[in-house]
Amino acid sequence: MKLRTSHINLLLLFLCLYFTPAKAQTLVYLERADNLLFDQNILPDARIVIGNVVFRHDDALMYCDSANFYEASNSLDAFGNVKMVQGDTLTGYGDKLYYNGNTKLARLRQNVRLIHHEAVLTTDSLNYDRLQDIAYYYSGGKIVDDLNTLTSRWGQYTPYNKRAAFRDSVHLVNNRFTMDTDTLLYDTESNVAKLVSPTVILYEKETTILSSNGLYNTRTEESELFDRSQVIHNDGKFLTGDTIYYDKRQTFGKLYGSIEVVDTTQQVTLRGDYGEIYEDGSTASRHPEWGSHGFATRNALLEHWGDSLHTYMHADTLFTEQLAISDTLPKDSTYQRVRAHHNVRIYRDDMQGVCDSAVYLGNDSVGKMYGNPICWNENNQVSADSMYVYFRNDEIDYAHGMGAAICIQQHDLIHYNQMSGKEIIAHVRDGDVHLIDVNGNAETVFFPVDEKDHSLSGCNRTQSSFVKVYMEKRKVDHVLFTTATTGTMYPMDQVSDAVMHLGAFFWAEDERPRVPADVLLKVEPTERPGKQKLSASTDEEEDKKAPTGNMDKPKKLNNKLTR
Repeated sequence: MKLRTSHINLLLLFLCLYFTPAKAQTLVYLERADNLLFDQNILPDARIVIGNVVFRHDDALMYCDSANFYEASNSLDAFGNVKMVQGDTLTGYGDKLYYNGNTKLARLRQNVRLIHHEAVLTTDSLNYDRLQDIAYYYSGGKIVDDLNTLTSRWGQYTPYNKRAAFRDSVHLVNNRFTMDTDTLLYDTESNVAKLVSPTVILYEKETTILSSNGLYNTRTEESELFDRSQVIHNDGKFLTGDTIYYDKRQTFGKLYGSIEVVDTTQQVTLRGDYGEIYEDGSTASRHPEWGSHGFATRNALLEHWGDSLHTYMHADTLFTEQLAISDTLPKDSTYQRVRAHHNVRIYRDDMQGVCDSAVYLGNDSVGKMYGNPICWNENNQVSADSMYVYFRNDEIDYAHGMGAAICIQQHDLIHYNQMSGKEIIAHVRDGDVHLIDVNGNAETVFFPVDEKDHSLSGCNRTQSSFVKVYMEKRKVDHVLFTTATTGTMYPMDQVSDAVMHLGAFFWAEDERPRVPADVLLKVEPTERPGKQKLSASTDEEEDKKAPTGNMDKPKKLNNKLTR
């Protein structure tokens, strides 16, 4: 017999349908009941079962006091002491259960509990999709594990991977902190919360963490925080960074990218591209006396916003520390120390400075500068091998330059009054230098001014053991020399470069920060007469002990939410 093309197509379609396996649907079985009723008038499509009722569907058992069993639709409605058991790990309870064996959707209602290992979910209405292994509520619920309690208006739990998702008024309670947000992902096995919306983590009377993107291990209290998160302490410290790795228990943090550490008590802001913060000296076992401390590097900038003047300091690396005043005083009797390492640049309205390293000690309000330090005040430049700047009430009291010290005052673009010696002390009053003491092998160059026509009278060079220079309105008013002073007054037409400049003279105006932003500039050092070796800091031994700062990011938190 010859088959037509249409017959062949129909035969192929039949064979495909015949050999294509249909999706298997298993039946719900009634395992046990004390009484079985059938009432055509009340429920014509159902069997009514009463007393110690047990149903089975695949590996799930369902218990209840009574039920309506719809064999035709492979479903049931269960009532009273409902219990649903799947495998040996998942158990659900409720007053009512509506179950469809074809879709494997269980709807538990009233006084619902779902128990899976250590996690217990309670709500009033819960749907459990056995096909997808997803349980969810939509009218308020709570999940409790061995560590936390989480509540929300909407929630979802997947038993196979022990993960939960929450939305709308999410509230997590731990015995040490609380967490509030609008949306949260949570792993009940690792106890790690994934932050995906604005979140507030509150340690009562201690710390507040603000983040919209991150991971928080609620068991270890370690966190990875992104997108300009903040850690705020009740003692007035604020930590901000593009990325923050924070360990609350160890009171330690690493900050990456445009970091900002604000201490409102000390009125200090520390910035940089990388930093580490130790909030308790106990975390640095070698230096428990340090108390809280930290450092910033890569574009490091410290701003001290005192009551009268702002101070801006830049260095390759900046350290801030709280140190105990003495062993005999209480632990909270501390003072602040700031250390700046390499390429230090400082700006204040009343003083600007550069050096290789610097230390500020809050207990005696002194700033120590090492490594070719230079300080400027108005038209005065002071330099030495090392220099101490003393403050009183946040204002400069005096600056003390030691070793190869020279003070230069600019008269005009060509002429400079100069004083050099073993040490120079420049006294400041109301923001201006009013007295300069030069001690030891004092040499000076002055250009007296004719009072009539204000022209320069000549160039006066002197040598003596010490000199006192009194200033008035930022100009030399009068000078006191020792009786053993020698010198020469040169007419202006006989003043050469050798006469008008001391041997140690150099003018470093190009290095001077003129505005706060200038402290971040990279400026080539001005050539100095002779070769000057950078002086080591008196805190050299402490520098060796300071944390070196491993800028590698820590390993990911041990959680499954990052996979």
